[in-house]
Amino acid sequence: MNYSVHVPWYATGFRADKLEAALSEIAPIALRYGASHYAVYRSHDDRYRFVQISDFARKQDWVAYWEGPEFIRFRTVHQSWFQVPILYAAQDLTAEGALPGAVDVGDIDTVA
Repeated sequence: MNYSVHVPWYATGFRADKLEAALSEIAPIALRYGASHYAVYRSHDDRYRFVQISDFARKQDWVAYWEGPEFIRFRTVHQSWFQVPILYAAQDLTAEGALPGAVDVGDIDTVA
């Protein structure tokens, strides 16, 4: 069973770019704790809003990551960069798809 956790982050004033960089550093550490996938998304509509996604096989691995020394340090060092409380939620994957051989064309805004 897949234990997918979505963590909504909301940056405080003028710290969105810093939070983006910090999330880009902490997210891959999930792989050390057994995650099979991680991603961080930044909203186009609200540049202060982020969603961090981590997929684990077991809830215990997520808890170890969230309560591990790296994430404790992250939340301590960057505590003024995001709003609290942080209310993460586990999700069940109900559908998924991809186009085989699809080529990433980059940001759609740059396509003529």
